Amino acid sequence: MISNNTFEDFVAVLKRELQNDLPGFDAQKTMSPSIREDLMGNTAPNSNTRQSAVLILLFPNGNSIDTLLIKRPVYDGPHSGQVSFPGGKFDEADSDIQATALRETFEEVGVSPSDISIIGQLTQLYIPVSNMMVHPFVGVIDFKPLFKPDVKEVERIISAPINQLVNPKNRSIKVIPSHQKLITAPYFNISKEFVWGATAMILAEFVEIINGSIKKRQ
Repeated sequence: MISNNTFEDFVAVLKRELQNDLPGFDAQKTMSPSIREDLMGNTAPNSNTRQSAVLILLFPNGNSIDTLLIKRPVYDGPHSGQVSFPGGKFDEADSDIQATALRETFEEVGVSPSDISIIGQLTQLYIPVSNMMVHPFVGVIDFKPLFKPDVKEVERIISAPINQLVNPKNRSIKVIPSHQKLITAPYFNISKEFVWGATAMILAEFVEIINGSIKKRQ
């Protein structure tokens, strides 16, 4: 178990873990849906692939250490109503892809980049349905932020305890419709939300790294 009185120690160990070889796609694919292709059957990046970034933000919250997830509004698009990390597409005004993660976090939930310390990066992940290469960054803030969600981008803020993420009882699998067919989708049950797809794949690698951090602190 992780408690908030170990936040600084936990972050220090996690930061060191992120400098080591990452679990990579082997960890990510444990939560991969049974279909990983777009409507044209593509499964790998191509000349039209766009770059994007997301932020895994860690912060103390009462007696726990939490990370931030957001639920997207329902719209006409591939990620309608899904749970994700804050993030989005690279903009030419961004100095680099890390700046994209920080800018998008500020725009979507109102957390200032100046309050966030980036401690590492996870393995990039290709998302066929949107032809996007996503770069996940891990950031920390030493207090619980006052979130100010953009209602156009965010339906709900989800403060997800790390202890929920690492609990294997919160992982399962179900059949859902996608691409006009039924697919099997591994998912995390976090705060009563169905977290699947690319977000679950990124979380799978993150959880494996966290588990390594916990073992080294015991």
